[in-house]
Amino acid sequence: MPKVLISDKMDPKAAQIFRERGVEVDEITGKTPDELKAIIGNYDGLAIRSSTKVTKEILEHATNLKVIGRAGIGVDNVDIPAASAKGVVVMNTPFGNSITTAEHAIALMFALARQLPEADVSTQAGKWEKNRFMGVELTGKTLGLIGAGNIGSIVADRAIGLRMRVIAYDPFLTPERALEMGVEKMTLDDLLLRADFITLHTPLTDQTRNILSRENLAKTKKGVRIINCARGGLIDEAALKDGLDSGHIGGAALDVFVQEPAKEHPLFGTPNFVATPHLGASTTEAQVNVAIQVAEQLADYLVTGGVTNALNVPSLSAEEAPRLKPYMALAEKLGGLVGQLAHGELTGIAIEVEGAAAELNQKPITSAVLAGLMRVHSDTVNMVNAPFLAKERGLDVREVRHDREGDYHTLVRVTVGTQAGDRSVAGTLFGNAAPRLVELFGIKVEADLAGHMLYIVNEDAPGFIGRLGTTLGEAGVNIGTFHLGRRSAGGEAILLLSVDEAVDDALLAKVRALPGVKTAMALGF
Repeated sequence: MPKVLISDKMDPKAAQIFRERGVEVDEITGKTPDELKAIIGNYDGLAIRSSTKVTKEILEHATNLKVIGRAGIGVDNVDIPAASAKGVVVMNTPFGNSITTAEHAIALMFALARQLPEADVSTQAGKWEKNRFMGVELTGKTLGLIGAGNIGSIVADRAIGLRMRVIAYDPFLTPERALEMGVEKMTLDDLLLRADFITLHTPLTDQTRNILSRENLAKTKKGVRIINCARGGLIDEAALKDGLDSGHIGGAALDVFVQEPAKEHPLFGTPNFVATPHLGASTTEAQVNVAIQVAEQLADYLVTGGVTNALNVPSLSAEEAPRLKPYMALAEKLGGLVGQLAHGELTGIAIEVEGAAAELNQKPITSAVLAGLMRVHSDTVNMVNAPFLAKERGLDVREVRHDREGDYHTLVRVTVGTQAGDRSVAGTLFGNAAPRLVELFGIKVEADLAGHMLYIVNEDAPGFIGRLGTTLGEAGVNIGTFHLGRRSAGGEAILLLSVDEAVDDALLAKVRALPGVKTAMALGF
């Protein structure tokens, strides 16, 4: 039974879902990093919110960990590269608090437009400063979205309902999606010039850090009001303070800060500034939703192999997983075969699919090929870290999908580039379940890839098979299966034999010494 640790406070429904799905769960919160190191090795899964910091040091002690699930969107508290290198899937729940966060951005926009926090303090202090708080209408104003993904699109929808004009900057926003959302896509510079209100809805990356820099804030329309419910670090906070003091920026509302908790800050007390303590996801509904989602996602992965909302591995639905499982087994064996047979440094790899395989999600097939290939050099490689390791080593990976109908109902071909030229292997599924090799380096040969095997390239000549059988028999090695292929009569032939035990170096030397043998290698699957 898989075992999961919930290390941050979470709605009780999460633990209930784990148990219903056949996953053992412990709820142990408030642990120090050293305390977490001491117990993390006992768990297959880790469910967190924002308090637990999953560092490289923590991961080094996570000997059994397979998946981390963040109940929420931001994963700043997870070392994703370290998790990827360790072969641990990292998931988040990007949709559970989307509405809540979008509504908070709209609420802060209203608060800025009508100076609600300051008016509340003044009125409750016994003042009646009706003429002091002159607001602006949202109707007819231009809202600039920086980031038009899930949350940004909800904000756009609500803003359009308020009769605002919505413009957006997002490098990944297609013209078709912009039309569907009812927004106008434009460059960041154009958005800064035109927007009356700006809201940010983008993750914090090297590309988005300080996207509202001092230089960019200077490009904004005088009197602009800025709202950030996404991530601290998207705005130069010192420049924002200067803009508010000078009057160039008409107002700002931050739910997130570079340093949190932000108990002291130069912006505090600045006129026309509103602050909330990272409340974007803080509604009862959102807390329940993300807890349920993270439990369902982790349980799916640990029980069925389904991958949802992963940040470092292709998604694979619980429905897809059983269908793809035999294809991934075939792909992994082909990767392992070519990894053992291809000599020298690999310059690139191409994974081609045709027939039934071409109708499937190809990313998991590619990851399985890379796992088989890279595992030749390290037994800690899996489908999660194999693409990461391949990229780290500069291996060029290409995916090719063919619509053509071939000789087989489904086919996966793996071709690697070597200093001696391209080397290709291909396989299919028998009965839609059993992986079978059907081509090896351009020669037709049908073989199962399992257990201990012996690969031989020899001159096709009478008597060779008998001599080989005698050599193995004298060494006490029993042949399980025997597969033969050749380019032409009397030409080059390939033998793949499965044997009941590993072939040692001494026996391998005897096989290589047989007349006509060009290559002999021991393989393992």
